[in-house]
Amino acid sequence: MDRSQKEATIAALNLELQSAALVVVTKQSGMTVAEVTDLRRKMRAAGASFKVTKNRLARIALKGTQFEKTEDLFKGPTAIAWSKDPVAAAKVAIDYAKTNDKFKVIGGGLGSTVLNTQGVEALSKLPSLNELRASLLGMIQTPATRIAGVLQAPGGQVARVLAAYAKKDEAA
Repeated sequence: MDRSQKEATIAALNLELQSAALVVVTKQSGMTVAEVTDLRRKMRAAGASFKVTKNRLARIALKGTQFEKTEDLFKGPTAIAWSKDPVAAAKVAIDYAKTNDKFKVIGGGLGSTVLNTQGVEALSKLPSLNELRASLLGMIQTPATRIAGVLQAPGGQVARVLAAYAKKDEAA
């Protein structure tokens, strides 16, 4: 990689990290290309990104972002995952680490806070933004559904009573 390619890589990664809410730093020693591709596919499906980078380039790309404090995590064969959703990258990384022994979560950053492995794991157990939105929408719609049911119930009861009297008169 020549100097101009390194500068382009650093600039692109810095731009991505500027808009990210979460960064997860991982070790992926000994993973095959198929495994890394599978992980990238899962990250993309969750709205996150995953990139194997040189530590020196990643540290430079972190400068000027809210994740500057995480640069101490970049030692050895590392990779970085990030997402705009503060939970997405953590969920995928922790789930993947459970199924693949070659992949480990070292830590991460949520805003300017540095997270250890347990912090990233705790974050992965939280519901994602989409799950929270769906839950909130369900809560908002539930009262409206109940109101409609209550309003329709008296009319239904009257109809059932009239139907019962009609059947009673026919039987007599």
